[in-house]
Formats: sequence, C-alpha cells, structure tokens
Amino acid sequence: MFLTCMETVTKELVSWMRGHESSVFSISVHASGRYAITTSSDTAQLWDLDTFQRKRKLNILQSVGIQKVFFLPLSNTILSCFKDNSIFAWECDTLSCRYQLPAPPESSSILYKVFAVTRDGRILAAGGKSNHLHLWCLEAKQLFRIIQMPTKVRAIRHLEFLPDSFDAGSNQVLGVLSQDGIMRFVNIQTCKLLFEIGSLDEGISSSVISPHGRYIASIMENGSLNIYSVQALTQEINKPPPPLVKVIEDLPKSKLNSGGLKIKVTTGRVQRPAKSRENKIQTRILKQDLAGSFENKENELSDGLNKKRLQVLLKGYGEYPMKYRMFIWRSLLQLPENHTAFSSLEDKGVHVAFLNLQKKYPIKSGKLLRVLQRTLSALAHWSAIFSDTPYLPLLAFPFVKLFQNNQLICFEVVATLIINWCQHWFEYFPNPPINILSMIENVLAFHDKDLLQHFIDHDITSQLYAWPLLETVFSEVLTREEWLKLFDNVFSNHPSFLLMTVVAYNICSRAPLLNCSLKDDFEYFFHHRNNLDISVVIREVYHLMDTTPTDIHPNSMLHVFVALTKGQYPVFNQYPKFIVDYQTQERERIRIDELDYLRERQMVEDMQAEVDQQRVEDEAWYQKQELLRKAEETRRELLLQEEEKMIQQRQRLASVKRELKVKEMHLQDATRRRFLKLQQDQREMELRRLDDEIERKVHMRDREIATTAKDLEMRHLELESQKRHYEKNLIRNQEAVAKEMREDANAFRRKVDLEEHMFHKLIETDQTQNQKTQELIEENLAKAEQACLNADWRIQALHKQRCDDLQRNQCYQEVARLLRENRRKETEVLDAMMGEEAKKWEEAKEKDFHLKSEKKASALADASRKWFLEKEINDALEHAEHLYSKAVPSYPNGQVASSGAPRTSQLDDISEMDSSTCISLNQRRIQWDTMERDLVERVRNLRQRLTVQARNRRQPPHLLATQRA
Repeated sequence: MFLTCMETVTKELVSWMRGHESSVFSISVHASGRYAITTSSDTAQLWDLDTFQRKRKLNILQSVGIQKVFFLPLSNTILSCFKDNSIFAWECDTLSCRYQLPAPPESSSILYKVFAVTRDGRILAAGGKSNHLHLWCLEAKQLFRIIQMPTKVRAIRHLEFLPDSFDAGSNQVLGVLSQDGIMRFVNIQTCKLLFEIGSLDEGISSSVISPHGRYIASIMENGSLNIYSVQALTQEINKPPPPLVKVIEDLPKSKLNSGGLKIKVTTGRVQRPAKSRENKIQTRILKQDLAGSFENKENELSDGLNKKRLQVLLKGYGEYPMKYRMFIWRSLLQLPENHTAFSSLEDKGVHVAFLNLQKKYPIKSGKLLRVLQRTLSALAHWSAIFSDTPYLPLLAFPFVKLFQNNQLICFEVVATLIINWCQHWFEYFPNPPINILSMIENVLAFHDKDLLQHFIDHDITSQLYAWPLLETVFSEVLTREEWLKLFDNVFSNHPSFLLMTVVAYNICSRAPLLNCSLKDDFEYFFHHRNNLDISVVIREVYHLMDTTPTDIHPNSMLHVFVALTKGQYPVFNQYPKFIVDYQTQERERIRIDELDYLRERQMVEDMQAEVDQQRVEDEAWYQKQELLRKAEETRRELLLQEEEKMIQQRQRLASVKRELKVKEMHLQDATRRRFLKLQQDQREMELRRLDDEIERKVHMRDREIATTAKDLEMRHLELESQKRHYEKNLIRNQEAVAKEMREDANAFRRKVDLEEHMFHKLIETDQTQNQKTQELIEENLAKAEQACLNADWRIQALHKQRCDDLQRNQCYQEVARLLRENRRKETEVLDAMMGEEAKKWEEAKEKDFHLKSEKKASALADASRKWFLEKEINDALEHAEHLYSKAVPSYPNGQVASSGAPRTSQLDDISEMDSSTCISLNQRRIQWDTMERDLVERVRNLRQRLTVQARNRRQPPHLLATQRA
C-alpha cells in the first residue's frame, strides 16, 4: 500500500509515500503542518511533509491491533489507542512514552472504537459498541465522567466536538453519531441533549463540522449531502456570555408600600437589596476597576496566554521553546484564522503579476514555489499595491518556508507583519520608505555618530545599510535559528523593535564596517551572513529601546499592535493610490501592446511557415509522381506473372475440391445416422423420467392424504377435549352461582325470621305490660330522645371540627406547594391572600353572628321541648296517680293515699311490682338500648358522608384554603 500527495490547484502528483502493507484508515496532521501520522491495522508511521520521508514507525503485535493514532491539538503529543483499550501518550520529537491512561472500571468497560479531543487538548472522549461514553481528563490522566446515551443507542460510530467562539478551546458540546443514523449533540457538563440531526428514515453515514462550528456537513445513507446551520438548529450554541456588571434599580414607593418587593435586574453584577429600618431599599452599583482590568485585558492573549509572562520568559531564556514557538506566535499575533475570507482570495487564482515568478525567483522546491506564488497572489488580491511591490517575495519567503504546510497561517502572519511592522513603508511607493529610513538614521546618529559619519564619507546611504535588512527581514544575513530567535523578540514587542534591530545590527558590526571603503564591500556585507552573535544584537536592541530619547524614538511615530479582524480582513490602502493605479494602467497598456505585437509577429511567422511548407509539399508531390510511375510499370509485370500462377493454382484447387466433396458426402451420411440414434435414445430417456415423475407424484399424494387424515383426527380429539373442558368450567360456574344464590336466600330467610321474632316479641311485650310501665318507658324514651339529640349535636360538632382539621391540613399542604412553586410571585400572592383574608374575616364575623343566633334559637327550642316533655310527664304522672288511687283499696287502718303524693312514692310503688314484671321491663330496656346505639351509629355515619359530599360539591379546595387562612 502507498499514499499519494497531490497538489489541490494544479492537480499534480507531488510525492509517493510507501511503507504500509495494509489499508490506511486514519491520517492525522500536526498543528504546524510539518508532520503527519498514517495509521493502519498493524502499524502507524510518522512522516515529514517537508521531505515526504518516513521518520519513525510503530510496530505492535498482531493480536493487539491499533485503533487510532493522532496528534493532540496545540501540542507535540501523540496519542495512540489500541484494541485492548490501552491508551499511551508519546513525545513527538523523541517518541518517548510520557504517560499511560489507567484501565477503565470493569462495570463500564467498553471496546473503544472512536475518539474525539477538545481543541485545547484537555479532554478525550471515547466510545464504541455501547451506549456509554468515557470522558478522560488528559491533564489529571484519569476518567472523570461516564455519560450514558439513550437506550436506543447501541453503538457509537463517530464522535466530534462542536467548536465554540467563546470557550477558548474547551469545547462543551459533543456530537455523537450512533448506529441508527442520528447524530445527537450533548453538553458534557450538564449531560443535556441540545439538538439532533438525521432521522430513522434519512440516516447519516458520516459527518464533519466546520472549524468555527457554524456548519455541519453530513453524507446521508441515500447518497445525498446535507449542510446544517448550527445557529438555526439551536440558539444556545455560540451565545455570548452574560455581562459581568449588573445594576439593581429602585421601584416606585407606591409598589413598595403595597407589600411587594420587586427587583429589576439590568446589565451588571447582581447584589441583593437590603431593607433598612425605615423600610427603604438601598441600591448599590458594583463597578469594576476599569484601569486595572484594561491593562490585564490588553496583556491577555487568546488560548489563555499572557503577554507579560511571555516577555519575562523570553528575557530569561532568550527565545521560546521550539515545540511551542508556532503556537506562541499565533497567540501573540492574535491570528483570526478567517478560513472563508482566505478561501475567497485563494479562489481567485494566481495573480497575473506572479505568473512567471519562477523566472525571477528560481526555487529548487516546486512545492515551496507554489506556496510562495499562492501567498503572494492572495496578498495582491487583498490589496493592489502588493502586485507592484518588488521586495514582497523577499519579505514573505522566510514565513512561507516556515509555514509552507499551513497557507492560511502563512498569509495571516505576513499580513499582520505588513500592517504593524511595515507601517509607513508604502507612503513613498515605488521608492523605499524615506521616512522609516530617516527614523533609523536619526537613532544611529544619536547612538553612534562615528559610524554614521563613516557612511556619509563613503557615500553610503540608509538605502544601502538599512533597507536591505528591512526588505528581507534579516533572512539574508541570519541563519534559520538566529532568525527565529530574533522574531521571537520582534513579535513580543512594539513594532518599533524591528527598526531598532537595524540600528543595533549596524552598531554591533561597526568594526568590520569601519574597515570597509568600497561600495561593493558594503553591499556584500548587507546581503550575506556575517560572523555576529544574534544574542548580542538583541540585547543591544533592548538597550536602544530604553535609552533612545522620545523625540527621535520610533515608538512615538508608530502605532501599537493591531490584530487582523475576524470574519473579513481589513482594507489596506496606506499607499499613494494614484501611483499604483497609474502603474497598473501603464502595465496593462504595455501588456496589451506586447500582446498585439506578439500576435502580429505570430501571424507573419505563420504565413512564412505556410509558404515554405507549400513549396516543400510541391517538390515532394513531383518526386512522388515519378516514383508512382516507375512503381506502376513494375507492378504490371508482376501482375502478368501472378496471373499465370493463378491459372495453374485454380486447376489444382478444382481437383482438391472434388476430392473434398466426396469426403464431405461420406461424413454427412455417418453424421446423420449417429444423430438419429442419439435422438432415439433421448426420447426413451425422457419417457423413463416421466414415468418416474408420475410414480413419485402418486406416492406423495398418498402420503399427503394420510397425513391430512391424521391431522383431522388430532383436530377432532382436540375439539372434543376443549368441549369437555368448557362444559366442566360451565358446570363449575353454575354450581358456584347456585351456591351463592342459596347462601343469599338463607341469609335473607334468617333475617326475615329474626325480624318476625323481634316483632312478635315486641307485640307480646307491649301486650303484657301495664299502663304505668308504658308511661315510665315513654318518659325514659323522651329523655333518651333528648340525649340522642344532644349526642347528635355533639357528634355533628366533632365531625365538623374533624372535617375542618382535614380541610385545614389540605389547605396547609396546598399553600406550602403554592409557596414552593410561586416564590417569585410572593408579593402578588401575599396581596391576594391579605385581601381575601379581610373578606373572610368579615364573612367569619357574619357567620359567627349567625352561629350565635342559631345557638339562641336552638337553646329556645331545647327549653320549649324540655318544658313540653316535663308538662307531658307531669300530666302522665297525674293521670297514673289518679288511676292508681282508684284502683288501690284503703289501708287497714282506714287511711287512703292522697292524690298529691310525690313522685318518689310512685317509683316506690313501681318497685314493689312483682318480679316477673321487673324482669320483662329490664329485658325491654336492654333491647331498646341496643337498638338505640345501632340507630345512632348509622345516623352518625350517614351524616358524615352526606356532610363531606355536600362540602366537596359546594366549596372548591382553594376557597377552603382561603377560609382557613
């Protein structure tokens, strides 16, 4: 197996990379674009994309297998994941193992198949043939979260984090493509499903997210390509963070006096209002220290870096670490990475000014030449002046060589350099920047007058000792390491640092420069590498930056650093537009004139070529005609000879044909006989096959009939069994119903007998008792009835209290629930409840007055009923005494009981009855007490049910809650 590297614009083959024996299923490219890792099932290989050579190869056992090997973003770490769930981290430069992630817990272990890493390289997401996702913290090297997807997710086919403009690379939204073709986007912190794309009818086969997280491109299972807008799918993604400062405003006093407390929160940090003793709200506005935060904000860079800390690190070590240099440069320059804007510039093609760039700047590497040509063309399409800038290739070449694998970063670095460190360079276009060279000359005159006087004495201007260093950005006089070290300091300081570097380079080289006297020597010195320590030059630059007076310091004449804008690149028009337009028009006119001249010259050359060709064709035609005549005579002689030979050949052929005809007749006869015999044998074989088929069909028919008969018999038996089972169940049910009916009839008969027995017993008891007993029982019955009425009234009161308690409990629960659900509307609820409370208090007063009147009426009724009963009892007693005085004879001593005897004497007389009468009275009293208790209990239960039903029908729960309040 091999890999091919193609040029995307020219569609040309750049290189072949051989080394894999099985198919490659994964390719990972380093952030700098210099290295790439290709992965197959048995090996992983590290490639150098500058030379297309293999650097290292990772071999493993065939039983283990590789799942994926890839670079972590913004670092030199390689992550390798194997089929046994082991994950190792390797150093890119030395390929030494940095760490290994521990094994996941056995309770949630899955076979990892797919992986995804956040842009800051801190969190690794892994999934496989399960609905579980493992989230690893690569800094702590431990599993910190396991996310369980919905139950309908059985396997995970693809994972990818959704980039966000406000999370500084710590992506929080993870896209999960499952086996059902639906891609779900989940917040890994809240574990909340934000949105999903795809469906069961139109599933997704594969999907990729744009670098800025604005669009999602998905290849569907039906072969179509769908583009989704993330902004349209959800409004929560890419939402800017809430502001830090919030202000609490006062409310009108009228609303405050009404018992409500409202807080209106506007932009700012929230602080709760505190109530003072005068019941007023004191509002405080929280303000940040704007002066201190402005400086911190200016020094804070993207990706969490700080410019001041980087400058301290740079002064301590003299340069940035090699493996973090590109990342630090991108952060210092604050590159926006406008993919869309750069693609629009790149789509315009190669600019006409750089079509023949290889003739003026021949470069050995074809790839480097193409990248330089595209970068210069993009700059020319961005601003018209760059198509006429002769030193632009010299200025951009070192950056093109450094960022040749990432053309977007290369373009933005050069554009940032031009905007900030090339200020005022184009004001005297097409001449060198006289103003910038004057600044350099003023600084040199202040710090080294002897050297400047030496330049003046030998007629050496700043265009010779300063401009060659600026237009090549020191790439001709420094090695690669020295140049990188210099620009670590240039990008970390003010744009005037580059101009000070020119002065420092001349001052540090004053000894060889003072020895030069010829102009050619000076030119050679400033266009070739010299024996000079760059660290000394950088220290001299910092000394010049600190000791140069303000009036001649370039810092006061150059603007501070300004980064490129996001989305679209800024307009660059800091040059004399009329000169550029004039040069463009002149160049276009010269190009048109040259095209006309070339066209006319091409026409003349074409006409001369046609005349010469016509003359040559005529001479060739005459020679050909002569050769044709000679060939014709020769061929006539050959034709006569061939005719004689043909006549003889025809005679021989006729004799051979006759012989062949006889042989053919014999062969045809033998073939006809063999064919007839073969046809007869085939007919006989066909008849035998038909006989066998008929016998087989008859045998199969008999077997099917027998099988069907057996099935019918079995079915008949099953039906008979089901019939008997159903009859048995029917009989059992009828017996149960009959038994139940008999039990009901017996119970009814027993109840009727008991009632008849009680009725006959009652009749017998009533017939046997006398008039006095009846009057006494009537009196007791009246008292019992009064006691029953009093007990009923107390029962009703207790029942009403218990109902009130239940309703009060329900009210409390309802109010508590309303308070929990409506805390934000506390003020309105309190107002409503206070108003309702006032109404209910009035209603309660009315009902209390009504209750008192009812009690008075009840007391009057009780007194009236009591008076009536006493009156009836007295009448009955008087009547009984009257009858008794008539019935009882005189005492032996001749005295007669008076008619006005007291009631106690009557009771004594009753107690003197015979024993049989007392026993019958006691039995009847016991029966009446039992019946009375049963009747009271039934009436109490009935009244409770009726009261509860009536209250539930008349009053809703919220009204009951209000009454209790």
